[in-house]
Amino acid sequence: MTAGLNVIDDRVYTIEDYMKLDDDSHYELIGGKLLMVPSPTRKHQKISSRLNTQFENYLTQNPIGEVLWDFDVHFNDKVARPDVLFVSKERMAIIGELNVQGAPDLVVEVLSLSTAAHDRKTKSQLYYENGVKEYWIVDPDGAVVEVFVPGEKNWTLMGAFDHEDVLTTTLLPGLKIKLQDVFA
Repeated sequence: MTAGLNVIDDRVYTIEDYMKLDDDSHYELIGGKLLMVPSPTRKHQKISSRLNTQFENYLTQNPIGEVLWDFDVHFNDKVARPDVLFVSKERMAIIGELNVQGAPDLVVEVLSLSTAAHDRKTKSQLYYENGVKEYWIVDPDGAVVEVFVPGEKNWTLMGAFDHEDVLTTTLLPGLKIKLQDVFA
C-alpha cells in the first residue's frame, strides 16, 4: 500500500502493460507498481476545474502553449497523471493523442487525503528528476498553493500563496490567478 493508493498486486508492470489497460479507473505506474488513484472529491474537482479554466482563458488570449488536465504523462517507464499541466508552444511535440511524452513545463497537483503523501514525495521526485520547470502543490483544506522551482538537488520553494494572493508564473507572462476565485 502506498499512502492511500491501492497497489494492484505484487506483479511488476511495464509501460506496455499500462497501455493495455482499458477500464475506466485511473492508474499511475511508478517503479513497476500499478497504482489505482481514487476518484477526486467534489472540492478537488472544483479547484482543478477552476485552475484549468484560468489557464484556458489566458491561453485563448495568449496562445503560447497548451493546458491539459487529468492527462497521462509518460516518463520512460513511469506514468503520472497530474491534475493540471502546461506545455509551452516550443515543446508541443511531446503532446500526443493519448499522453504527454516527457516533462511538462508546469505541473499542478491538488492534494487529497488519499494522495497527499504520494503527491508531495513520490510524484514530486519524479517531476524534479525529469525536468519539470515548475511544480504547484494546491492544498484545498488550507487554501494554499505552494510553488516550487528546481534547485541544485531538489525543489526550491518560491512561495506559499493563500486566498488573498494573486498567483503568477514566469512560464505564462501576464497570467494572474486570483486565488480567492480558485478556493471560493
